[in-house]
Amino acid sequence: MSLMDNLAVWDVESDGGWKEMARLGLDLLILYGQFPDVELCAVAAAKLHMLVQTKLISSSAEASYLIGNLNNTIQQAVKEKTDNYSFLITVMKALIEKAHTLLSLDMQLPNLPTLSRSPTFFDDFKTYCFSEEWKIFMENYVTPQMEHFTESAFNEVDQATKDFWSDCKEAMMVNLHKRNRERGESKLKFQSQIFDVYKNKAINEERRFQNVAIHMKNQYSSTVRQWRASKRFFTGETGAWAERTQGALQWKMSNQENFTRMRVKLIPNYNFDLHVEASRQRDNIGVNDLDPSDHLKQLTVTKEALVSKENIADDIIGDEEWTAVNPDGTDGPNEKEKLVLSEECQLITMVNVYQGRLEVTTTHVYFFDCSINKEEGGEDFKWALSQLREIHFRRYNLRRSALELFLIDQTNYFLNFQKKVRNKVYSRILSLRPPNLIYFGSRSPAELLKSSGLSQKWVHREITNFEYLMQLNTIAGRTYNDLSQYPVFPWIISDYESDSLNLNSCTVYRDLSKPIGAVNPKNGEILREKFETFEDPSGVIEKFHYGTHYSNAAGVMHYLIRMEPFTALHIELQGDRFDVTDRQFHSVPGTWKMLMENPNDVKELIPEFFYLPEFLVNENGFDLGKLQITREQVNDVKLPKWAESPEDFVHKNMLALESEYVSENLHNWIDLIFGYKQKGPAAAEALNVFYYCTYEGAVDLDAITNEHDRKALEGMINNFGQTPTQLMKEPHPRRMTLDEIVARSIKIDRPLSIFQFINNLKVYFVTITQDTDPLAYVIVPRSQARSIIQHGMPDSMVTVSEDGKIGMHGWLPYDKTISNYFLFEKDPSVTTNKCKRRLNVPFAPGIKVEPKLFVVSHDAKLLISGGHWDNSLQVYHLGKVKKINHIVRHIDIVTCVALDYCGSHLVTGSRDTTCIIWQIQQQGGFSVNINNRPLQTLYGHEGEVTAVYISTELDMVASASRVCIHIVLVERIF
Repeated sequence: MSLMDNLAVWDVESDGGWKEMARLGLDLLILYGQFPDVELCAVAAAKLHMLVQTKLISSSAEASYLIGNLNNTIQQAVKEKTDNYSFLITVMKALIEKAHTLLSLDMQLPNLPTLSRSPTFFDDFKTYCFSEEWKIFMENYVTPQMEHFTESAFNEVDQATKDFWSDCKEAMMVNLHKRNRERGESKLKFQSQIFDVYKNKAINEERRFQNVAIHMKNQYSSTVRQWRASKRFFTGETGAWAERTQGALQWKMSNQENFTRMRVKLIPNYNFDLHVEASRQRDNIGVNDLDPSDHLKQLTVTKEALVSKENIADDIIGDEEWTAVNPDGTDGPNEKEKLVLSEECQLITMVNVYQGRLEVTTTHVYFFDCSINKEEGGEDFKWALSQLREIHFRRYNLRRSALELFLIDQTNYFLNFQKKVRNKVYSRILSLRPPNLIYFGSRSPAELLKSSGLSQKWVHREITNFEYLMQLNTIAGRTYNDLSQYPVFPWIISDYESDSLNLNSCTVYRDLSKPIGAVNPKNGEILREKFETFEDPSGVIEKFHYGTHYSNAAGVMHYLIRMEPFTALHIELQGDRFDVTDRQFHSVPGTWKMLMENPNDVKELIPEFFYLPEFLVNENGFDLGKLQITREQVNDVKLPKWAESPEDFVHKNMLALESEYVSENLHNWIDLIFGYKQKGPAAAEALNVFYYCTYEGAVDLDAITNEHDRKALEGMINNFGQTPTQLMKEPHPRRMTLDEIVARSIKIDRPLSIFQFINNLKVYFVTITQDTDPLAYVIVPRSQARSIIQHGMPDSMVTVSEDGKIGMHGWLPYDKTISNYFLFEKDPSVTTNKCKRRLNVPFAPGIKVEPKLFVVSHDAKLLISGGHWDNSLQVYHLGKVKKINHIVRHIDIVTCVALDYCGSHLVTGSRDTTCIIWQIQQQGGFSVNINNRPLQTLYGHEGEVTAVYISTELDMVASASRVCIHIVLVERIF
C-alpha cells in the first residue's frame, strides 16, 4: 500500500492518477479483506473507506463492481463469523451512501436498512445481505454491471497494452531506422573516405603491377625471339657460325596470299608444339556419337532477337554516308598529312582479336595495337592510301560491323567497329579517293559484283573458275581471317574408288545443280519429307532441310588439322584435346562416302583442296590416334587410288574444277550458294534451306538484353556456320563454250589467247641492230598507261644492245586490219651512231651483258640497269630520254636485277655476295624513280650472286649461286 501511495496511484490531483494501477490496487484491497489476518483486513478496509470517500465513482458499472466484490467478502466473513465484517461493513455503508443515487437504490432496495449513524445498520445488514431482495438486486442488476465493468476494464487494459506495445514497436523501429541510417552514413563515409581510396589505390597498383609484369614478359619474349633469330642467322646453314648438323624444321601456314588469293606459302614454326598432352587427353575419353539435333536445341533464338523476313535488308551503305563519299568529286588527298578519322576498333585475325584504334589521315592509314598484353611493337601497322586496292563489307559475330581492307601487295586487314561506325569509316576512306582503289562506286556487295564485271569476265572465259569462285567468296563476305566465314568451294569429283580418273567423262563429276546433302537421291527424299513435316510449336524456327551447315569453323579445322595454326585452333575448340580419331579427316574416299550416306553431313570443300597438297600430309608428326575398329594409326590423309601423291590429288582436283563439264555447270552451284536459290521458295524447291540462324540479317543479337545469353548465342552461331551474303536474285548465266568464245572473238574483233592455239603460231624475223652490237634485252612492259589521245596506238617494246643502245619500238600484238594480224614499228635511231637513248656508264670489263642486268617498269617509264664498272645501279627515264639516278650501295659490281609483279619493289644481286631490296617511287600512278635508301640488305651467299627473283605476293626473294630464300622486308628464313 505504501508503494502505491508513493507512486501516487490514487492521487486525484495528478491527472486522475495511474488508472491501471489504481484498479489493480483496489482489487488487492478487496482481496486483503478476505484474509484471516485481522490487522491486514483492518488496514485494507481503512484504505478502501478512504478511497470510497475521496474518489469519484464515475459510473454505475464501477459502483456495481465495488459493491459486488465487497458483498462477496462480507458474506464470507458473516458465514465464517470473523472480525473482518466489522471493518468491511463501514466500507459497504460508505459505498451505498455514495452510490445511492447513481444506482437508484430507493427503487431497487426499498427494504435496505437505514443508513443512519446508529449501530443497528451493522447488525441489520448481516441479515439483509442474505435476503431475497438483496439477492435479486445482486443477480439482476449488480452482477451484469459488474461483468460489464470487468470486461470493459479488461478491454481497456488490453487496448492499452496493444497501444503500449505498438508505441514501443514504433519507437523501436524509429530508433532502429535512425541507428541504421547513422550506421549507413558512417559506413558510406568510411567507404568513400577510407575504403574506396584504399581500393582504388590497390586496383591501380595491381593493374600497374600486372602491366609491368606483362610488359616484362612481353619484353622477355621479344628479346628471346630476337635472340633466337640472331642465333639462327649466325648458326643457320649459310651463317658465319653454321652448325654441321641442322635440326629438323617444322612448318606452319603463312597468311601471305598470291594474286589469286591462294595461301600457298609455308614458313618455319619456331614455336612448334607437338601437342602431346592433347593426344593423351583424347585417348582418355570414349567416343560420343553426336546428334545434330542436340546443338540445335541450344541454338534457339528468342523472339525478341528474331528478325522477320520483311525487315531483313541488304548490307548497304546509307544515303548519308554515301553522300559523304562524293563519287563525282575530283579532289585528291592533300599533300600535307591531316587527321581525318579516329575510331576504336578490333583487328581480327585467324588466331587472335586485338583491341586498338584506327586513324585515317589524308595520306595514310594507321592501326595502333592497344592490347594490354601486346608484345613489343604489337600488331601496329601503317600504309599509304595509295596501297589500298579493295575495301569490302564484312560481318563479325553476325553483325554488319566490319570492313576488310586489301592492299596491292596482297596483304589484308579485317577490322571490326561499332555497328554504327562501320559505314562512316567506309565513306570517309572512299572520300579520300585512294588512287589504286577498284570497285569504287558500289554501296553493297550485290551492287559491287554487278559493277565489277566479274560475272561477264567468267562467262567470257577471261578468268578461271577458281578465280571467279574466290572473287565471289570475297565479295560475299568470306574471309581467311574469320574461320566462321571461311571461303567455300564445291566438291567436284564424285569418283573416289576407281584406279584411274578420266576427267573427260561426265560420270566422274558431282551433280552441281544440287546441294551436297541432296546429291544422293535417297537423301533427297528424306530431306523433302523432313522439311514438309517440320513444325515448331513456338513459331520461332522456320522449316529447314539441314541441321548443320556446309561451312563453319569446325569444318575448316577438320580439313586442316595437320597444319598449324589450325591444329592448335582445333585443339582449343575441342577442349584442349584432339577430337576422337574416327571423327577426324583421315580419308578422302571415306569423307565422300559419309557425305553420300549421311544427309546431316553437308561439308563442302575449302580452297586448299585445289592448290595446297601440304595439308594432306602430317609433316609435323602429330599423334592423331588410331581408328576404333581397325586400330590403324592415322597419319597422312588416305587418298583415292587414282591419286599418286598429294600433289597429284590437288592437281587433278584443280584440273577437274577447270574442266569443260564444271565450266558448263558451275553456275548452278553458284545459284545455290550465292544466288537466287540461297533463300526463298527457290531454295526450298532445290532442297537448300538451312537453319534460320545462319542467314544474314535473320537474327538481331543486340535485341537480347542479357549479355551472358547474347555472348553464349554468338559463340554457338559462329561455330554453327554462316551463309554468305546473297549476291544475285536472278539465275546466273552459264559459261560460254570454247566454240562460242572463238565465234564471239571473231565477231567483236578481239584477240584470242595464244595458249589455246599454240599449234597455229607463226614466226617472223626482224633485224633491229647490227651483228657487231647484238641485243641483250627485249621486253614489252605489261601495264603501259596511255592517255585518251594515245588510245589505239601501239605499245612500246624496249630493247637494249650490248653497247648500251636503248630502242623504243612500236608493238601492236593484234590488228585484224593487217595481213599478219600484228604491228611492229622499228625505232630507226638504234641503227645510227647518233642514238640519243644510250646508257652513259660503261659496263664492267669482262661482264657478260645479258637480260638479267636490266628491268623496265611495267608502265614503260623507267629502265634500270646493273653491271656497270662503278658498282652503280642506273635509272634511265625512257620518256624524258635521260638518266635520273645513279645509286651506289653495293661494294662490287651489280650482277643481276629483278622487278616484282606489282612493279613496286626491285631486288639487286652483286659480286659482294649480298642482295638489296629497293622501293620504286610512284607518283600519280606512274613510276618516277628509285628510293635511294634501300629497304633491306640480305646476306647468306659465299660467292657472287648470279640470279635473283622477287615475289611480293609470296613475300619472298630467291637468289643464286647457292640457293638462298629470303622473306621480303621481314627477316631471313635460312
